[in-house]
Amino acid sequence: MTLRLILVGLGARAQFWMRVIRDNPDCTIVGLIDPSEAARERALAQWPEAIASADLDIVGKIEADAIVLITPPGGREAQMEAACRAKLPILAEKPLADSVPLAKRYVEMAEEAGIPLMVGLNFRYLPVTQRTMSLFGTTVGKPEFSRFTYERWRDGTLARLNKYPLTMAQPMLWEQSIHHFDLMRYVYQSELVSVYAKTFNPSWSMYADDANVSALFTFANGVIVNYQGLWQSNWQEPSFTWRHECAQGVIVQNDQFGDLHYALQQDAALTSVALPEYEQWYHDAVALLEAFVAALKGEAELQCSGRDHLRSLQMVEACIISSTENRSVDIAEFGAASGPNGKVSRSNPAPQPEQA
Repeated sequence: MTLRLILVGLGARAQFWMRVIRDNPDCTIVGLIDPSEAARERALAQWPEAIASADLDIVGKIEADAIVLITPPGGREAQMEAACRAKLPILAEKPLADSVPLAKRYVEMAEEAGIPLMVGLNFRYLPVTQRTMSLFGTTVGKPEFSRFTYERWRDGTLARLNKYPLTMAQPMLWEQSIHHFDLMRYVYQSELVSVYAKTFNPSWSMYADDANVSALFTFANGVIVNYQGLWQSNWQEPSFTWRHECAQGVIVQNDQFGDLHYALQQDAALTSVALPEYEQWYHDAVALLEAFVAALKGEAELQCSGRDHLRSLQMVEACIISSTENRSVDIAEFGAASGPNGKVSRSNPAPQPEQA
């Protein structure tokens, strides 16, 4: 069975998705939606057999099996309503929404419609993420605390980047940190208990609202994470370090997409960890799409569900409240979000391809 997909939003990120979908023999694109005529023409040049439209009128009118939302988190109400009305399973770019209440509404809409809702948290599918988790069990033992540092001067004016983050509220948290927070929950297999955070915007920032954040997280299993996420550092060279302090040693990741090492407590030097070849933004999306397809075919449990995603969004809002009110925030203030067990899904992502 070939899954017929409708793509909503044909901007920069859609270029990756069109390639990933073309490379998946189980998928094809039948619909292309974007208000920009230039974006539609660019997409039709790659998918001439698809039907293109400036609005959502084709949803429910053309035969399709699922919809992919490659759109900003704000203003998705009509898109979600159209997908639910047409009973089309949804794969949505993260974050699902720009507030927890709105995201919760979307999750409930999908559940009431009886359709799967998956969020594109592709960082879970990175080979370095999977290898890190395996090292906890086989080599360095249980993690107890960590330092997560992401430093970047993100030029939001570049043509290859979407422009809406330049004017949105808390762009670092909603657009970038959401990935990091979801990774923390996933890798440590635990939920947040409390956070103390400060968001800020340096004088040289090109962003209208806070593009930097510092936070101290405490998880239910005792893991403490010292986090710094910057979209407006003042050096064009990016930097990334995620160092896990574990019962028998450390794991050090020096690149967002790889460069993994470990050391036992008495080791004189770090040991490099071999990882499969990986093309940035491509192979993780390949695995994400494979997981979505497998769930729709009934071959696997749905991963990165909308309801699970609410827990990561709560971390974002907790940071905002903590910074605004200058206090520690307990996640319990938000109430239940992810269902009866309130746990991160322990399902492993789809196996990485040989050249992932």
